[in-house]
Amino acid sequence: MAIGVVAVVVGLAVSGAGGAVGAAIGMVIVVVFFSIGQLILGSVLRNNPQMAMTVAMMTYLVKLGVLFVFIIVFADTTMFDTKVFAATVVVCTIAWTAAEVWVFSRTKVLYVEPGGPS
Repeated sequence: MAIGVVAVVVGLAVSGAGGAVGAAIGMVIVVVFFSIGQLILGSVLRNNPQMAMTVAMMTYLVKLGVLFVFIIVFADTTMFDTKVFAATVVVCTIAWTAAEVWVFSRTKVLYVEPGGPS
């Protein structure tokens, strides 16, 4: 989210109000899509952990595909600066993914059930 705020400020400085609007829309799209993905994956991890990797890969591919569609759909719009929009989507997606990798690398995942049969 902080990267998105920085993108809005940079968009405003580089391209005026249109750049700020494009960056804000890009940031909101990324935050909403990736939050939905986190909720889905969290639900799967609680209910059916064996399917976690399959669901994680599928939601990731769907999210990237839909984000790509948004970039194509907004390619010729005049409501905002499309270059700032696209750059914000890419930068926020990379930042979110890097944060997920960082959190996962520091999370202790039990591969043996405590108190289970020996």
